[in-house]
Amino acid sequence: MLHVTIEYHSILGLIDDPIKKIADAKLAKDFQSVLKEFQKAQRLAAEREITYTPVVTTKDIPTSYNAQELDIESLRTSTSPQQTRLLQSRQEVVFLDNEITFNEAIIEEREQGIREIQEQIGEVNEIFKDLAVLVNDQGVMIDDISSNIDNSQAATAQATAQLRKASKTQRANSSLTCLLILIFGIVLLIVIIVVLV
Repeated sequence: MLHVTIEYHSILGLIDDPIKKIADAKLAKDFQSVLKEFQKAQRLAAEREITYTPVVTTKDIPTSYNAQELDIESLRTSTSPQQTRLLQSRQEVVFLDNEITFNEAIIEEREQGIREIQEQIGEVNEIFKDLAVLVNDQGVMIDDISSNIDNSQAATAQATAQLRKASKTQRANSSLTCLLILIFGIVLLIVIIVVLV
């Protein structure tokens, strides 16, 4: 019984270890690569958020404003209070337009970051699905190995019983054969004595 148990563990070790090691190595490698991509995307998003400064080009400035209207300092010295208020309101509109452009750029970058994160989460999901399939397959293999070992244990026990029975039968047959030879020898000796007499 102890011998069969030791064989069981050694068979499990031989069959399970290479397959498990290969699958574990593949999953670990895939997981590390996805994790590195995710961390890279996080760093890039953080860098962009920190270093982003809105650049306002001439195309972002509404066409209703010309360079003269935007140059407030030069106009303040030679304008009336009403014109100053008008210039201030136009300056606020330009400032709001710039702020809107900046916010739209940030929103677009964040949406892109979210899309990248969604893709990476999908990849991680696929890795976990692959892992679940491998674990399930290995469970089936272990069950098959276990049932094969149980069957071989039962067959070994049956073979041992049959060998004991055969040994007893052979010993009984050997004794019977010796007895028959002895009887035949005695009968032959009597026949030889009767023929000679």
